[in-house]
Amino acid sequence: MENKLKVIIANCPQDHKCPAVGVCPVGALSQKGNEAPVVDHDVCIRCGKCSDFCPMKALVL
Repeated sequence: MENKLKVIIANCPQDHKCPAVGVCPVGALSQKGNEAPVVDHDVCIRCGKCSDFCPMKALVL
């Protein structure tokens, strides 16, 4: 069973551009306005860079 990246919305302040979106090497994270980021699981390679980078621990692998 593969781990999937999860967005813990309760941990995401949703009041700014998500800094983790820019560190994804394959562009699997996107964000509309200041909403919580959305994961494209078909693109995500589960490298963990975004979850390591998220200061609020809202992205969990």
